[in-house]
Amino acid sequence: MTPTDDTPGRHGTDGGFEDDAETGTVAPGDPSRGRLGGRSVRTAGAGIAVVTVACVVGIAATGAFGGGSGEPDAAAPSAPPKTAKVERTTLTRTETVDGNLGYGTATTVQAAAGQPAAGEPSGSAGHLPEDATGDGPAAAGGGVVTWLPQPGDVIKRGAAVYSVNTAEVPLLYGSTPLYRTLDVGAEGKDVRMLEKNLAALGHSGFTPDDTYTDATASAVESWQEHLGREQTGTVSPADAVVAAGARRIADVKAVPGSAPSGDVLTWTGTERIVTVDLEVQYEDLVDEGTAGTVELPDGTTVEAEVTDVGTAATAEPSDTGAGAGDAASDTATLPVTLAVGKQKELGRYEAAPVDVTVTAETRKDVLAVPINALVALQEGGYALETVGATGITYLPVELGIFAGGMVEVTGDDITPGMIVGVPK
Repeated sequence: MTPTDDTPGRHGTDGGFEDDAETGTVAPGDPSRGRLGGRSVRTAGAGIAVVTVACVVGIAATGAFGGGSGEPDAAAPSAPPKTAKVERTTLTRTETVDGNLGYGTATTVQAAAGQPAAGEPSGSAGHLPEDATGDGPAAAGGGVVTWLPQPGDVIKRGAAVYSVNTAEVPLLYGSTPLYRTLDVGAEGKDVRMLEKNLAALGHSGFTPDDTYTDATASAVESWQEHLGREQTGTVSPADAVVAAGARRIADVKAVPGSAPSGDVLTWTGTERIVTVDLEVQYEDLVDEGTAGTVELPDGTTVEAEVTDVGTAATAEPSDTGAGAGDAASDTATLPVTLAVGKQKELGRYEAAPVDVTVTAETRKDVLAVPINALVALQEGGYALETVGATGITYLPVELGIFAGGMVEVTGDDITPGMIVGVPK
């Protein structure tokens, strides 16, 4: 069908629109592939799509969806060259963005003051050897580092994070760090954390609760004997390192023979995760529990799930000369974390760039047509070129989501199975 001033604009055969020689405008086609602010995005139907054409027609003035003169055009065909049916289906819109596979952000472990020496009391103030002056090896921060793990090592509950004067400084699981010396009579969440770890390590004779009792002290003595320390029955902040769970060593900062002070090492979680820097305007696409698919560099895919969406946006400095507010709005991102349940499916990849596809929206039981079946109207909005007993008619439609080359449509006379025109 040759476009005229009275012919609605059509998409091109490749899903895009044809150029208009008179207006010089070019309209986009299927918006299902795009970029999110420079991040790689391949969208199976954009959520906010603007479809425009160069050649459009007004229908309101004629009172009908045909030619404006009321007389048939002898040269016009009786049907479009190609047709499709209006389908009742489920549309799922997805977004694909750049991500990074790894073990997450590494955190630093610092040596606590008062590291214990083997066979000596725990090194908190008030528990130094009688001959300590505060300046010697047994003083706060005294001793030397005698053992360190290697990058890639996994440290579990009760295992040594590092050693000072051959005395192990073990890992305990919990969210409350050791921040004071614990002795009989102490109460609080740190006591409960300690007692739960003692029980998990096989030291019994007490009930894990918030109170440090004589029975707790006896269990601590048993634990200290296992660690090769003097059995004092008390625990200081320097006696253990607390973390949420097992940890994987990322980097070692200290060296054997050095003083136990400052940064000792960095570590991460033990499972590989995927992180994404998502532009803030797309934060509504993901939430905790959102399903995702991760494509590895070799093309294989694994299933993932969003476990965390950060609330603090960060913005990179702009060198375009735009105002600070404009730069922030253009580049602000939110950290999004996805967990991979089946770690073995990640193979031997430990760090790699990946593509992450998340399901942004699903609409069930909707009417849909191919995107390039849409016709833009001069007065605004869109229509479908329908084929009926009386010939070609243009029916206005409202658009819903775009997905997989299809678009949701609604309208007074739009029904499943209706024949609509599409390009060759």
